[in-house]
Amino acid sequence: MPPRPAPLPEHMQAALGGFGRHLAAERGLSPHTVRAYTGDVRSLLEHAAQGGITAPDGLDITVLRRWLAGQHGTGHARATLARRAAAARAFTAWASAGGWLRRDPGPLLGTAKIPRRLPQVPRQDQMAAVLSAAGSFPRSRSARGQDSSSGGQDADGGGRSSSGGSRDNSGGGQDAGGDGQDGTRGTEAELALRDAAIMELLYATGIRVSELCGLDIDDLDEGRNTVRVLGKGGRERTVPVGLPAVRAVAAWRRAGRPPLARPGSGPALFLGARGRRLDPRTARRVVHARLAAVVGVPDSGPHGLRHAAATHLLEGGADLRSVQEILGHASLASTQIYTHVSVERLTAAYRQAHPRA
Repeated sequence: MPPRPAPLPEHMQAALGGFGRHLAAERGLSPHTVRAYTGDVRSLLEHAAQGGITAPDGLDITVLRRWLAGQHGTGHARATLARRAAAARAFTAWASAGGWLRRDPGPLLGTAKIPRRLPQVPRQDQMAAVLSAAGSFPRSRSARGQDSSSGGQDADGGGRSSSGGSRDNSGGGQDAGGDGQDGTRGTEAELALRDAAIMELLYATGIRVSELCGLDIDDLDEGRNTVRVLGKGGRERTVPVGLPAVRAVAAWRRAGRPPLARPGSGPALFLGARGRRLDPRTARRVVHARLAAVVGVPDSGPHGLRHAAATHLLEGGADLRSVQEILGHASLASTQIYTHVSVERLTAAYRQAHPRA
């Protein structure tokens, strides 16, 4: 086992604890993000403590730059360095506002620009083939074992907080296991309905897999063809849903969910084979299996379906602001990458078709 890090000086530990509570309670960030940011800041404070600094007020731009240079020297990727610099800036801004720092050095800390990689997105005809197959073929041997590959253990977190929200879940945990161990044949048809609904809904709405697993039964409004989603930072939004997805989810609710439901299932829309709220890992395995079942489709996972939904919306004439609202992006800059994908495809089609391209 690696040696445990030395404890931080008292004032630094107190500041780190306060920063973590600020991220969770005031900014509403997910537990995963809070752990990542506080871990990065702990690394910064440990570096400062090694230099004889015992309180946050001793942090200045020189300390921040030396710490980040040391991170770069250990071979971390640019994306990791950018996140750690962002965590440091968030901490110094919070510490300055709270009186821990007299002057905020964070704005002076720069990071190398991260190259934006264009996502690999299935074409519209490929998605049509995937969804057609998902709604028609029985679950394969590998798909039948998806819900059991985690050994039947419940995932931590049990509720709608996986995407940063705070709605209550009376289901008592998430289902990361099941149909390979207790009645695979009896649940095969029900799980096939669930898997088809998952694929249709992810592609129709572009929601994140954590948001999908956090949905409750009443979140889908079949009358208005919309779904209420609790996204990052506890922000709620309403997303339009196409008729094929509405019908797939309705079929799951009517014929698939009741046989799997247990007293502890609560209001969760999607269930694992053991009746608990579906775990995101299981949902990812479902998507990978469905994409792999159609030859030639890039295996990009649930986030690939999100990319595909956004790209195909733009290709169909949707404006960027509308796509931003549908995806739940806080910044339009996060949505703009999809315009690059669409333009790239348009350019490729032009070069192939135009006689003087």
